This record gives sequence, C-alpha cells and structure tokens, in this order.
Amino acid sequence: MQKADGTKGFYPESTSRICVVPAWFLKLPAPNPYFGILLSSPMTTEEKQRQLRRHKAIATGLFVLMVVIYILTLVFLKRGAGGWAGAVNAFSEAAMVGALADWFAVTALFHHPLGLPIPHTNLIEKGKQRIGANLGGFVVSNFLTPQNLRPYLSKLKPSGMLAKWLQSEKHQHLILTEAANLLADVLRRMDDEAVAAFLARQGGTLLQEVDVSRLVSSGVRYAVEHNEQEAAITMLADKMRTFIVEQEGLVRDKVKKESYFFVPGFVNNKLAEKITSGLAHYFREIAEDPQHRIRQEISRELLKWAEELTTNPAWKEKFQNLKKAFLPEEKLAEYALAAWSKLKDTLLEELSQPDSSMLRYIQKALQEGVDKLATDVAMQEKIDNWARVQAYSAVLRYKDSAGELISNTVGNWPARELSQKLELEVRKDLQYIRVNGTLVGGLVGLLIYLLTQWLA
Repeated sequence: MQKADGTKGFYPESTSRICVVPAWFLKLPAPNPYFGILLSSPMTTEEKQRQLRRHKAIATGLFVLMVVIYILTLVFLKRGAGGWAGAVNAFSEAAMVGALADWFAVTALFHHPLGLPIPHTNLIEKGKQRIGANLGGFVVSNFLTPQNLRPYLSKLKPSGMLAKWLQSEKHQHLILTEAANLLADVLRRMDDEAVAAFLARQGGTLLQEVDVSRLVSSGVRYAVEHNEQEAAITMLADKMRTFIVEQEGLVRDKVKKESYFFVPGFVNNKLAEKITSGLAHYFREIAEDPQHRIRQEISRELLKWAEELTTNPAWKEKFQNLKKAFLPEEKLAEYALAAWSKLKDTLLEELSQPDSSMLRYIQKALQEGVDKLATDVAMQEKIDNWARVQAYSAVLRYKDSAGELISNTVGNWPARELSQKLELEVRKDLQYIRVNGTLVGGLVGLLIYLLTQWLA
C-alpha cells in the first residue's frame, strides 16, 4: 500500500471492516481545497439570511443608482451638456442592462423571475434529482478517495486527544457518575428470579463437576507443605492444656471413683494431681516445641489421609452424598436467590454513595489507565494506528453509501426548501455577480460609446 508521498502505509485499498469515522477527522487542517470549503466556519441560518438580504440590497441599490444616473444624464443631454454627459449616460444605460441580465440569470437559478414561468428558469427546483446525483458522485469522487484520505488520517492522534480529555477531573467525574448510574439502572432492571435461576443452574453444574475429595486432598497437601497445620496444632495443644488444668477436680473425682476402697483419699488426690500436671506439661511441650514428634506424626497422618482421599472410592462417595444432602436443588435455588439479592443490594448501595469503596476503586483504576495512556508511547501508537485503519476502512467501505445518501437526501428534499438552502449557501457570491455585471456592463457600454465617437 502506498501513501500519498509514495512511502509504504498502513491503509488497505479496500476493506470489509465496519467502523465509525472519528469526529476528530473533521477537525484536521485541509490541504485539499475541497476540504477547505467543507471545513470552513459554519454560520447560523439567521446569519446567512441577514447576509443574503444585505448583499441583495447592495446589488439592487447599485442598479437603482444607475437608473438615477441615467435619468439625470438624459436631462443634462437635453439641456445641451457636453460629451461627458453622453459617456456617463452610455455607462449607466449599459450598466442597467448588465444588472438586469445578471439579475435574471441569478434569479432564474432559484426562482421564476417576477413569478413568470419562463422556460429554463427555476433551475434548482426543476433539476434537484440531477443535482443530487451529481453532488453525491462529486463528493465520492473528489473527497472520499485514498489519495485525499491518507494525508488527514496520517495526522490522527486520538490517543493524545483522549488522554487530554480524560485528564480533566471534571471529565473523570462525569464518566464515573454516568458509569455508576448506568450500572445501577442495569441492576434494577434485571429479573432477580431469572438471575437466581441462572446462578443455581451454573452452581449445580459446577458442584456436579467438582471432585470434592480431590479438592479437599489438594487443600490438605497444600496446608501440610506450607506448615499451615502447625498453628492449628499449637492452638489445640494450648486449649487441651487449659482444659485439663481447669478440670482437675473432674480428674480427681474420676480417680477416686475408679480407685480401690482401701486406697487412702490423699493418695487418690496426689495421683489425680500428678495425672493433671503431667498431661498439662505434655500438651505444653507440644504447643512450645515446633519439632515435637506428635506434630510430625499428625503431619504424616494428614498426608496419608490426603492420599487416601484420592485413592479410596469410599471417600468420593461420601462427599457426593454430602453434596446431595446439604445442597439439594430447591436449597440451591434458595441460596442463589438470597446470595444474588444480597449482592444486588450491596452493589446498589455502593453505587449510590459518591465516596464508596467501589467507586474509589473504579476511580483509581481509571486514573491509572489515564496516566498510562498519557505516558505509554507504545500504547498511544497502537491506539492511533487502530483508529486510522478503522477510519480509513469505514470511509472506503461506505463511500458509495455516502454518495447515495447525499443523492437521495437532495433528491427527496422539498424543492422549494432545497432552493432556499442553496441560495443561502452561495448568498453573497451570486449577488456579487449582479454587482460585477452592473459595473462590467457599464464599462463595456462606455467603451462602445467612446469607440463610436472616435470612429464618427
């Protein structure tokens, strides 16, 4: 693919992609004169009408001036004025003819002169279908061509425009507010029962597919490999030691009950004390010694159990029965509806609070994205290239449709309205034709008069 300067470019000659042409395309400098016309500063309809009336008044005023001059010079000539009166009279007479001729020509484009249905007048209204077809073809042939598009699209830098727009705190607040309102509106419109049913179906399918025994086995292995069980063993050992110390009386009663009748009471009490202190000391050792053999034994048993979970079918069957017992279909639907309702209420509450944690998180993520867009050259280049290719592709793909749209729009416009719109667009230029016709006609008449006098 060749650019306008002959170098390789990124634009395909034809494309089948669908995209919207960016608005920035219309704000670029215009080296092509046709684009310069299109990109000129727009005027309101009222301003155009005032300008048209003003220039019509100038052209008509000049014609009236020529009429006055012509009458005055006739008066001077009848009174025997010199040659200057004849020259001015000839100038004004020819100027009136030129003014009337150009008035007729200009008026014939948009109206019937003086309301008379003269042939070949009111051309715009009569030829609007032809004008529309020609205008559509003109735009496609002269504007929407690869040669004209490439210089503009190569200047497109939407990433910079977007970054600059997003860096504004006002714009970020606008995006955040609109996003929150949109999400809240979507949440309110959602059918809770349908969502809950969907979650229940997906949850049921997931539960059926999940191998709980293997999942538990993996969890146990992970815990043992990362020594997560050590904290649990320490806690349990401390709890056991505390429980034994607190239940010394219970131990004493048990020893007395199981002892022989001839054993003295103080012996039973001493024995109970020794049992209690011995057990408490033992569990304290377990809690305080990370390398205690009981800890190692528990870890080995946990790994053995984890292996058995994946190899013994009985465990798999037990977990399947547990799933069916704890999560029947009706319970799953109930849990799903409750979970969704809670989640929905939480989200709506978060979205309604301007300073909620969710909106702060979204704002932070947005700011990080904006900062990256403003500083990451590689990202900017990717976005710019993508926008250029999409704009180029869209314009080439739809250029014929654009021409057809112009043709149909002009062809279907009410004839009188179309004539008025075109007259407003070429407002002062056509009135300058009348002014120029008046002056040029007068000069030509003056030259003819002088040539006639010289030849005589």
